[in-house]
Amino acid sequence: MVSGQETNGSLNDHSSPKKVYKDPDDGRQRFLLELEFVQCLANPTYIHYLAQNRYFEDEAFIGYLKYLQYWQRPEYILFIMYPHCLYFLELLQNASFRSAMAHPANKELTHRQQFYFWKNYRNNRLKHILPRPLPEPTPPAPPSNALPPPTTATMAAASVRVSALPPVPSPMQYGVPSGPPLMKNDPRSGIDRRKRKKDG
Repeated sequence: MVSGQETNGSLNDHSSPKKVYKDPDDGRQRFLLELEFVQCLANPTYIHYLAQNRYFEDEAFIGYLKYLQYWQRPEYILFIMYPHCLYFLELLQNASFRSAMAHPANKELTHRQQFYFWKNYRNNRLKHILPRPLPEPTPPAPPSNALPPPTTATMAAASVRVSALPPVPSPMQYGVPSGPPLMKNDPRSGIDRRKRKKDG
């Protein structure tokens, strides 16, 4: 006969939950792979590739796209560098969009619309943010201990002092001997230096 303690122990062993799988790197690799895949969805050509290869006909893949919507939460969205991917991820939840992206014409149309959005988004947004021109900046008030601005009399006195100074020699004049510049062949003399060497 088996004691009551042993039967209770064996029941507890069978009812205990199984070990849950835990990533060895605390999910870092999975996080990076899912982030990379979600950001690839910003490219309409990649979505067209998925549609052409019938990924959108697989129920498991459709479930994966639903699962990836957690990237729209604030704690994950800050890792997204290409925000268009979240817009396309939302569109991919619709079966008609998934089937339409299999056609090259729809892929080109989507790519063109994305380009026009990039091209005009900043200008259109600035129209709503800045409807009026910015006011002219006013010069800051001078501090109370600042010197008064110079008058015309003080400016004239300063110009007289500057004009009374002797001229400053050019830096090119240093090291050059005084007198006329030396020339190899002086055309005024009519004598060639080479001829002088032969004569001498």
